[in-house]
Amino acid sequence: MSLDRLFGIAGSGLAAQSVRLNTTASNLANADNVAASEDQLYRAREPVFAAALADHWSDSGGGVEVLGVVERDGPVRREYQPGHPLADAEGYVLRSDVDPVEELANMISASRSYETNVEVLDTAKQLLLRTLRLGQ
Repeated sequence: MSLDRLFGIAGSGLAAQSVRLNTTASNLANADNVAASEDQLYRAREPVFAAALADHWSDSGGGVEVLGVVERDGPVRREYQPGHPLADAEGYVLRSDVDPVEELANMISASRSYETNVEVLDTAKQLLLRTLRLGQ
């Protein structure tokens, strides 16, 4: 495996985990969002990843590809708050489906994956520098 391919794979992992961290941060920022209708309500989002397969005849390919960010299909929480300005005729407000505990666990996982990819890049760099020093 060439170093270009190794750096490309680890770089795609960094980019994917960065998208995951940003999506999780957005979810946490909107965890307490309330709305009067489901159309206005913030829905939890999550990135969709796919393996980018390597081409065996060249040095291109491999890694992680971000296909997009989709909204989750979780149930909407209805909370009884008759005095709230956004309450419907029955006194219920709609709350976002974001689970802060799940999002924090997702953030820790993404952060550790990001750190692992940084360590892969650092190790590859150190090996490359040691290889260049062999001729000295």
